This record gives sequence, C-alpha cells and structure tokens, in this order.
Amino acid sequence: MSEITEEKIDITEEGSASRVVNNEVNNEKVEIIETKHVENVEALSPELEELIQTDPRKGLSTDEVQKRLVQFGRNELAEVKTNALLKFLSYFTGAIAYLIELAGIFAAVVQDWARAENALDALKQTLALKAKAWRDGQFVEVDTAELVPGDVIGLRLGDIVPADARLLGLDVTGNETDAHLSIDQSALTGESLPVDKGKGATVYSSSIVKQGQMLAVVTKTGGDTFVGRAANLISITVEQGHFQKIVNAIGNFLILITVVLVVIIFIYQMLHFRGTPQGNFFVVLGHSLVLTIAAIPVGLPTVLSVTMAVGAKQLAAKKVIVKRLTAVEEMASVSVLCSDKTGTLTLNELTFDEPYLCPGYSKEDILLYSYLSAEPGANDPIESAVRTAAEDGLEILKNRQNKHDVPGYKVTAFVPFNPTTKMTCATVVTLDTNEVFKVAKGAPQVIVKLVGGNDDAVRAVNALATRGLRALGVARTVNGTDDYELVGMISLLDPPRPDSAETIRRCNGYGVDVKMITGDQLIIAKEVAHRLGMDRVILDANHLVDPTKSEEEVTKHCERADGFAQVIPEHKYRVVELLQKTGLLVGMTGDGVNDAPALKKANVGIAVHGCTDAARSAADIVLLAPGLSTIVDGITTSRAIFQRMRSYSLYRITSTVHFLMFFFCIIIAENWEMKTILLILITILNDAATLVIAVDNAKISERPDKWRLGQLISLSIILAVCLTAASFGHFYLAKYVFGIPTDVDGEDQRMQSIIYLHISSCPHFVIFSTRLSGFFWENLPSPTFFIAVMGTQIFAMFVSIYGVLTPGSAIGWGWGVGIIGFSLFYFLVLDFVKVMVFRYWSFELTARLWPTPSRKKKLRNRHERHIFEANISRNVKKVRKVVLMSKVIVALRAAVEESKKKKKITA
Repeated sequence: MSEITEEKIDITEEGSASRVVNNEVNNEKVEIIETKHVENVEALSPELEELIQTDPRKGLSTDEVQKRLVQFGRNELAEVKTNALLKFLSYFTGAIAYLIELAGIFAAVVQDWARAENALDALKQTLALKAKAWRDGQFVEVDTAELVPGDVIGLRLGDIVPADARLLGLDVTGNETDAHLSIDQSALTGESLPVDKGKGATVYSSSIVKQGQMLAVVTKTGGDTFVGRAANLISITVEQGHFQKIVNAIGNFLILITVVLVVIIFIYQMLHFRGTPQGNFFVVLGHSLVLTIAAIPVGLPTVLSVTMAVGAKQLAAKKVIVKRLTAVEEMASVSVLCSDKTGTLTLNELTFDEPYLCPGYSKEDILLYSYLSAEPGANDPIESAVRTAAEDGLEILKNRQNKHDVPGYKVTAFVPFNPTTKMTCATVVTLDTNEVFKVAKGAPQVIVKLVGGNDDAVRAVNALATRGLRALGVARTVNGTDDYELVGMISLLDPPRPDSAETIRRCNGYGVDVKMITGDQLIIAKEVAHRLGMDRVILDANHLVDPTKSEEEVTKHCERADGFAQVIPEHKYRVVELLQKTGLLVGMTGDGVNDAPALKKANVGIAVHGCTDAARSAADIVLLAPGLSTIVDGITTSRAIFQRMRSYSLYRITSTVHFLMFFFCIIIAENWEMKTILLILITILNDAATLVIAVDNAKISERPDKWRLGQLISLSIILAVCLTAASFGHFYLAKYVFGIPTDVDGEDQRMQSIIYLHISSCPHFVIFSTRLSGFFWENLPSPTFFIAVMGTQIFAMFVSIYGVLTPGSAIGWGWGVGIIGFSLFYFLVLDFVKVMVFRYWSFELTARLWPTPSRKKKLRNRHERHIFEANISRNVKKVRKVVLMSKVIVALRAAVEESKKKKKITA
C-alpha cells in the first residue's frame, strides 16, 4: 500500500488558519483538517523589536535594566485611588439634594431650622511575585516588578507568566528545543482549552504554564501588558448610573417648576404687600421657604432606595447578591445580555461527546481503550476528560478497591504523550487469556497514519472539526501482531451547562436578547451557540475593528449578530460601548479577567459563580449559584421593583405638580395660604405611607422596562391639572355654597382643614391608579400597602373632623367623610384618564407632535428596522419551505429505493 503525505496551511473563510494533512491511499485523496489556534497578537514597534534582541545565555546587564526601568517603568499596575472626602461629598449631589441644601441655606438666613479600585487590586493579585531571569550571565530570581522589556525569563510547569513575553524555542540552559508550552489563558481570553505555544508565540502575563519549560524574552510590562490594558479600561470607566440620571432628570423638572413658581410668588407678594408688615423681606422669604420645602419630593430618593433595598434582599434569598443597589432598577431595563461562554454558558470542563466508532467496536470499547492509554494522574484536561468519561460510563471501573487498576487488565508499559509523536501508547495484558496488545491514543492524523489510512474516519474527523470539536484517534493491535486497527475517534467539547439553553429561551421570552461574546475560537463558539438554541450568526473580532467599515456599520453588526468570537478585553468593552450608544441598556456576564472591563462598562455587570476576584470586583451583581438560571430571577424581581418605583415616581411628580399649581394659583387669585404645620404634615404622612410600596404587588412586564420620562411627565401634568381643578372645586364650593370663611387669621379655620384633607387624600389615592398602565383592578394592591395608604388618610380625616392641630378648624363628620368619599370616586375618574393616555400615547405620536431632528431620525430607524425584520422573517419562511420540500423529496427517493430493493429480494 503506497502512501504519500504532505502538509500545507490553508485560510478558512472565517479567517482562522487550518492545517491540512493530505493522505493519498489507493489513489484516493483524503484530507484531515486540524484547526490551528487563532490569536490576536499585536505587532511590536521596530524600536521595541530591537530592544528585545537580548542574548538568551547572558540576559541584560544590571545597568541596562536600570535604564529600561526609567524608560518603561516598573512591571506593575498603577494605583488609582479616590479621595475619600470627595467620594463622601459626591453622595450629596443631584437635583433634589441641591434644592434641599439651598432650602437649608435660606432657612438659616430667616433663622427657621425646619466600583474600580477593588477590581484593580484583584487584577494585581493575579500577577506573579517572583520570576527567574538571566541577568549578567547568571540565571537568578528577581522581583517581577523589576522586569523590563528585553529580559530573558525562564518558564516552567506551574509558573505564572510574569509579563507578556515571546517564546524563544530554547530550554532554560539556552539549547534549542522543539518542545511546546501548554498555557492556560482561560481567565484572560475565555478559551476553554489550554493552548500549545512554540517558538515565536506570545505568552501573556498572568497566564499559567501547564506543561513544558522554555526561555522567553519579555516584550511588554506593567500597563502595556494584556492584563494592564484590561486594568486601564476598568480605571477609565467612571460613568453616572442610569438610575441616577433618571432621578436627576425628574429632580431637574421639579426644581424648574418649583423655582419658577416660588420666585413668581415671592415677587408678587413683595410687590402686593409693599409697605406693610406682610411685605417684609424675611416674612415673604419665610413663606416661600415653607412652600419650597413642602414641594420638594424629599421622599423620592428615599422611597426608591428602600424599594430597591427590599428587592436586593429578595434577590439575595435566590443567591443573587447585589453590590450596587441601583443595579436592581437597571436590570429591569436591560434589553441585551452579553454573555461570556467559557464557565458561564458552558461548564468549563472538557468532556466526551458522541464518538465515531469503527465497525465491530462499541462506545464502551472506545472508553476502555482510551482509559488504558490515558496517563494516570496527569495534570492535563484531555487526559482528565478521558478518565472521567470512562469512570462514569464503564461498570468495571465503578466500585474498584484500587483506583489505579482496571479489572481484568494490567498495563505493563506506558509511553506518555510528547509533542514529537503526538500520542500516548500503553502495553496491556488481558489477565484471563494473557493476551498482550498495545493501545495508542493521539492526534487523528497520527493514528490514521498508524493504521494505514481510513477514509471514513478522516471524513468523521473533518465533520467534527467543522463543528469545533477536538478529535482524538484510538487504535489497538490485533491478533498478537504489531498491526494497529482503528477503534474510532473520540470527540471532546466544553459542553453547555444543563440550564443555559432554558435560561436563554426564558430571557428571550422576556424580551432580552442574549449575545455570546467569547475569546474562544469561532467554530467552537458556533457549535456551542447551536447547542444552546441560538442562531449561529457568530462573527470574529475582526468585524469590530475593520477599518473599511464606519462606526454605524459596526454598530449594526453588534445589534444583529448573535455573538462574537476570538475577542480580547478591548473587543468585549467595545461591543458593550457600541450597544449603549444606540440607547440600549446592556447587561454583561462573565467570570474571568478578560471580562472585567466589560463588566465595569456595562449598565449591569454580572459575575457568575466561580468567577475571578477581578470579575467579582468589577461587577454590580454576583451570582452564588452555578450557571445563569438565577439571572431570570433577577430579571423578574427587578421588573417588579421597577413597576413599584415607576408607580411611586408618577404619583410623586403628579402630587408635586398639583401642589405647586394649586398654591401658585390660589395665592395669586385669592391670597390664601395653608398653615405651615398642615403643609409639613401632608409631606411627612404621605411619604411615610408610600414607603410600603416596596412590598406592594406588581405586574411583571414581558418586555424590558423603560422610564419614558416624556410620557411620565406629560401624564403627571395631565393628572395634576385634573387634581387642581378638583382642588379649586372644593375651595369655591366651600366658600360660595357653604359660606366657609377664607380668612387665614380668623377664628373660623375650617377652610384650612377642608383643603388640607382634600390635598392629603385626593392626590394620595392616585397611587392606586399609577401602579400599572391598565385599570387598577387588573392587579389589586397588596393588603399591607392598601392598609398603610388608607390608614394615613383615616388619620388625616380624624385630624380634620376634630380640628386637632388648629383651633377652630374642626369640620365635622359630614365634610370629613364627604371629602374622603369624593377622593375615592375621583381616583376612579383619574384611572380612566390614565388608561386613555397610555392607550393612545406612543413614540410616533410624540415625534409628530414635537418633531425634533433626533426624534425624526429615531422614528425613521425604527421603520427601517421593522422593514428589515419583516424581510428576514419572509426569507426564513421561504428557506424553511425549501428545506421541508427537500426532506420530502429525499424521503420519497428513499422509499422508492427501498421498494426496489424489496422487489429484487422477492424476485
């Protein structure tokens, strides 16, 4: 049998290089595809290339090291510390805080006193402390902080790589070697398997040497290393949170109307009462101050914070730990969840997949022979996967007394794996028959060559390679000869977690688009995506940095792709950043150092179970349970919390706008003011009651929640106008129909109690309506919340009925019960108004009523996207129809062939 072998390098369409081994057996050409690792390696500048041309047998001199330390700095991450006082003062910023502080200053005038540092520290812990380097002709131990570009260092099994370095293809004594290093860089790049690296390859700081030894020359140190660049991305990511932006926007609106209306009242009263005691500057300022304090929604940040805190406690019970409280609110609005693959969507454990078996052999056979040819106790993920699969799948390996023996067999000799032969070999004796045979396990091309060729096996290996599965051939000798027979090909993959596919499906059901972003190879990412039920539109990282594409085109790639492969930390960071620029709120999950910058950049960074310290420190939420299933709990809980917060915000804005509108108009029109004590009582009682909204029932949205501030404020103004009309109705009904005096300083103070009880109850009952966009009875409030709200109003009713706080202000049971009854009825009217506004309000309506350039562009983009999605849907239906017809034709042909065979047999 003649055999011709040749090797060539081929570039696949995805941009990954593949080694193709061509075997010609019996004049039939066969190809085995061996996927070659693809890595993003930056070219060094000519100046740096010159600096690293160090004699590997001597190393740098001490003087040269000192010069380069001055030039490049120490090999450590720079510290970025925040001033503690400035950090403390930053908690007192924001629109509402500024208004409270300003009111405090005015009160003094009138004498009326009514996440990056931890992540960086964690990254530092991943760095080695000591390293072996050639210095002045001696191989000595040095502090890693003293390493400089051009230093020649030694790397051995178990070492943490102290700096980015280029392998020299020399052993530690300086002699040439063909050996490779097996490098575990999963925490840096997210790759599921250790990577074999030889002469000329780059090893990254903080990766771990799993096998081999070699000299390397340092190329980059400190902040220029792979880890250093990740640390720099973390340190520059300091953005105001989404929740703080929302609170400030609401606060800015309320401040604007409060300041404008109070200033007008101040000027009006100064002019109207000029020359009288009532026109005294300090008296008028005092009245304005009381109105300002009563109008400030001081309870807004408090109620929202308490609501989030209660939600955080609920999440903690589900093993979801919230590190940043506002992340609870932001989680509800996340519409894109970018997820790391290795260790997050997958188990980060290499395991057996379905093998290819040659005729006459079973799955149990290939497991047994793989186990016999596996190196005992080897610290290698492939050998560990082989042994684990066999021990789980073979009965004879269970319940053994001696874990090193195989019942019925004895291994008499073993040749471990080495890079030259690319296989292991065991000599085995069958104890019952004393038959001696050999078992070989190794690279597919080596095993195929060993057995003299096998076309079917080659095709099987190619099929596995196109799916990203690692294949290993297994063969054994037969009939007491040295002739090998192929048993089959085992396939290995880091499998998806059992709950990952269901989690992705549930996230999609809640309107959250899940994208896989991984440092692993493209074909592996596509296979995992397929197994998870995702579409296989996975792009390589080159699409993110393609100089021929505009940023808008790259952004569209990010929106439409199901994920990216072969990425580095900068790429993950860029994906999150581009998605955020489209207005989306982005969540990011991960567990490694490579995920830390993107975790910090995302609106909600989620560190998964078993994550590195760097990932945990950069994240806002930490999952204590394995997998992503608890993320769905986080989504549902956060959306319930969001509904409560939005409900309270709508009520609070409505109440504040009504309060300011009524008192502005009543002061200007009637020169009537409410007693200070009653104003303060309304503020304290109503805000105290609404704290209980944190435990209220909530209707969970099926889509990501949005604040829609324009809609929120517009609806608040509409409801406030309706409430103001009711307030004037009460005032003038009492004044003209029942003849209640309006004199503030008179003995009859019933008007004070009437308006107090109305303003306390009528706007307050609106909170039963603002709880949801539909009618209030579609989701009734919880008993606790209902009792708290009604309790405060019953208290206010008794205060008004008996005139407890102000002499001459008792209004009796008729007025008290009547006002409460009217407030409850009016709440039903306002509920109908709210439903109608929500029903007809849309972004399209807003864009037509207020056609700003940004709104026009956004509306146009929405229409284009709808057309695009409709076209995609139509094309998918056509493809499915063609596939179905093809299957029918194939089935018919098979039936015809089967019928012909039966006729021949019968004949």
